Amino acid sequence: MKPSVPRRLRQRLLDWFDTEQRDLPWRRTRDPYRIWVSEVMLQQTRVATAIPYYRRFLRRFPSLRRLAAAELSTVLKAWEGLGYYARARNLHRAARLLVREYGGRIPRRFEEFARLPGAGEYLAAAVTSIAFGEPQAAVDGNARRVLARWLALRSPPEREPGRSAIRSWARRLLHPDRPGDSNQAMMELGALVCTPRSPACERCPWSDDCRARRAGAPEAFPPRRPRREHPVRQAAAAMIERRGRLLLVRREEQGLLGGLWELPGGFVDAGETPAAACRRHLRKRLDLRVETGAPAARVAHDFTHFRMILWVFHCREIGVRARRVDGPDRRWVRPQDIDSLACHRAVHRALEQAGYRKPAVTATRA
Repeated sequence: MKPSVPRRLRQRLLDWFDTEQRDLPWRRTRDPYRIWVSEVMLQQTRVATAIPYYRRFLRRFPSLRRLAAAELSTVLKAWEGLGYYARARNLHRAARLLVREYGGRIPRRFEEFARLPGAGEYLAAAVTSIAFGEPQAAVDGNARRVLARWLALRSPPEREPGRSAIRSWARRLLHPDRPGDSNQAMMELGALVCTPRSPACERCPWSDDCRARRAGAPEAFPPRRPRREHPVRQAAAAMIERRGRLLLVRREEQGLLGGLWELPGGFVDAGETPAAACRRHLRKRLDLRVETGAPAARVAHDFTHFRMILWVFHCREIGVRARRVDGPDRRWVRPQDIDSLACHRAVHRALEQAGYRKPAVTATRA
């Protein structure tokens, strides 16, 4: 391919972006902290969903130092409903590390940024290219699809050799003077024009050079991986009430839904009934013996790799009176006050089904 072709494609893409780009709040700033927050939120979340969270989060934590000074529970509460909570935990960890060891300075260099908790190659390239003009190609799912179609790539773009071909062309098509705009333009093209289904090829600035379009089947690229059936995992939890207050426990910070508050319980073992699992978890974690009645709620929730069916039981304590179970990771809470804690959406849905007051929560996948 002639050297002039990448130059021509770069300019066509930027001309299109300058005219067609959406007016998004994170495009009105060059503050690296705000750009970083937006990129973290946009991972695995749609733009329309992310915008209100982005605005609320920055009102609550307008600077890196304010975020670093906050307790994790406060950060998770601000993130509640957005899902994929490891993103919030890593952002908080990174902010504290930068304040503690870098004087609050956000790294300008790709290699340095990529070493931050939860950063990695894509996030480092996106933030440093947009905020600091680092010549790094950021390839998200939208950009991957655009390039796979432009190349008519027949191998999966997430694996070799397709992955290397995508990365190589992403670097070649990066405008040296406007790397941040180049990256955003590629992503915007995938979001608005080169969509997964029914791409609007007539509106594409690269349509004349697109091999998938010339083949007459742009939707056939990139090749789709067979959909895998997600396993179903059963879980059980207890509603234990004392003097009008429900018992909630906080999950460990690491792992699934780390740091969030929930009704006490856990997953059901093979051959075990949900009611038996509920009693087992309460006995093991809280040293409480309970009697389980009929299920008060049944909630289905899809995680990334499995579907959870949560059975919630009204439970009555047996053999103890006012056993103390308070502590930093457990709390008796009035139902109307649960909204002050960061809880997973399944908890709110269970409370609604059981007849308790349901706090307002934005419905998104987690």
